[in-house]
Amino acid sequence: MKLARTLAVSLSGLVGDVVTVEAHLATHIPRFTLVGLPDASLAEAKDRVRAAIESCGRILPPQRITVNLQPASLPKTGSGFDLAIAIAVLVANEPAAYRPSITDVVHIGELGLDGAILPVRGVLPAVQAAKAAGYRAVVTSRANEAEARLVPEMDVLAFDHMSHLLHHYALECTVTPMPVINRLAIAADDQCAEALDFSDVTGQDDAKHALEVAAAGGHHVLLMGPPGTGKTMLASRLPTILPPLDDDVAVAVSSVRSVLGTFSGTELVRTPPFVAPHHSASRASLVGGGARIARPGAISQAHGGVLFLDEAPEFGAANLQLLRQPLESGEISIHRSQSVATYPARFQLVLAANPCPCGNGHGKGARCRCTPLQKRRYLEALSGPLLDRIDIRSHVMAPSTSRPLAGTETSAMIAQRVANARNRQAERWRDYPFSLNAHVPAKILRGADSPFPASARTMLDPYLARGHITLRGLDRILRLALTLADLRGTAPTRDDISTALLLRIGDDHAHVA
Repeated sequence: MKLARTLAVSLSGLVGDVVTVEAHLATHIPRFTLVGLPDASLAEAKDRVRAAIESCGRILPPQRITVNLQPASLPKTGSGFDLAIAIAVLVANEPAAYRPSITDVVHIGELGLDGAILPVRGVLPAVQAAKAAGYRAVVTSRANEAEARLVPEMDVLAFDHMSHLLHHYALECTVTPMPVINRLAIAADDQCAEALDFSDVTGQDDAKHALEVAAAGGHHVLLMGPPGTGKTMLASRLPTILPPLDDDVAVAVSSVRSVLGTFSGTELVRTPPFVAPHHSASRASLVGGGARIARPGAISQAHGGVLFLDEAPEFGAANLQLLRQPLESGEISIHRSQSVATYPARFQLVLAANPCPCGNGHGKGARCRCTPLQKRRYLEALSGPLLDRIDIRSHVMAPSTSRPLAGTETSAMIAQRVANARNRQAERWRDYPFSLNAHVPAKILRGADSPFPASARTMLDPYLARGHITLRGLDRILRLALTLADLRGTAPTRDDISTALLLRIGDDHAHVA
């Protein structure tokens, strides 16, 4: 009996399952069969494998070749199984010819018809899955080598051509490979971006303070104001005051980019991402999805950073409602008939909106030509349940021309205060599975271990009783008050709660208490 086994990885979202690739050669009518729930791109692997093996000077024997991907009940997708299939078939044909064992080696790579080992997407989470399953050796394309080596304690072997790998396994190869031409390249994400700084923003001190509080505590923001007042300019500079990503978040962000094919692979992403989809974006591009394979959407690409929705009402109520569950859970699960893909989605949401469709409905609204019905329909997209999850609402008005052309504070100065506030939060919550005020559960905010005295919390009761805030809104006000205290470096006070209330609902209901 001619039988060989090696390993590959099947990804569903960022979760990988190690798959055993079995190759069996039998004396029957010649045929190459691939079983184990392969998708269309994987079912074509047998043709790529046959051509790649012949390009290495080897001819498959005229036998029945059966390749099983185990467990057979797990759907498999993609071309990253090519390399494992080819090695399993060749070793099954010559079980005594190879010296190193392939049984505990994970092979990840696509094969070109000339035998080239091509890079594939998702190598970083695939190698992490292999390590989590207890394996320590992986073979991949040289183009994926740097990405694979980001996972510590893994023995990574990288090759440009399958003939090199055959020599490593002491399998006969009579062909000297030609240089690999037109090899699939993984798109790099290190494009040069314009240097942004808060000092570029004229005036808007209230909006700047709102974004500083948001950055310090991980809060969500709504910027409301007429066109041309700097809402987009402010939002695009929010990442410049956020601290670098920690190890866990950097791995998650890098893994998402790896799955999308936009990861350079040289080092983990440490800069908080800024994602600003156009308002014509589909549901799948916003939260993730796809016809066959559930790909990460904009909310997962913004994990650890900022998701900015400019002209938010133009996204439509249906699309905006999709954000409600990820805002609470910090992840998104995309269900398909045979699988569930889960991606991280812990982002800071920044919404920007005009006061009406024409944008002139501010102040006395003398230039506004929108009917009351048009205004109502425009703002209805920002539903109550969505707005209830927004911590800060800031009105951005046109600055005075008498102000200087640029601000006096740089992003570096604000970032230092944000870093100090986050350090205080990390110290306060060191015994909990979270580190930011925005993620503190309600039972802690209103429980026996609350950092607020009971007398301070009761000042919000009139607003709660009259319906100006919800219970969720009360919790978010308390989280904001904690962040304000952390920025100041003191314990939270009643004044912090009053300021947090103003940041959330403005001064419209100040007469209640």
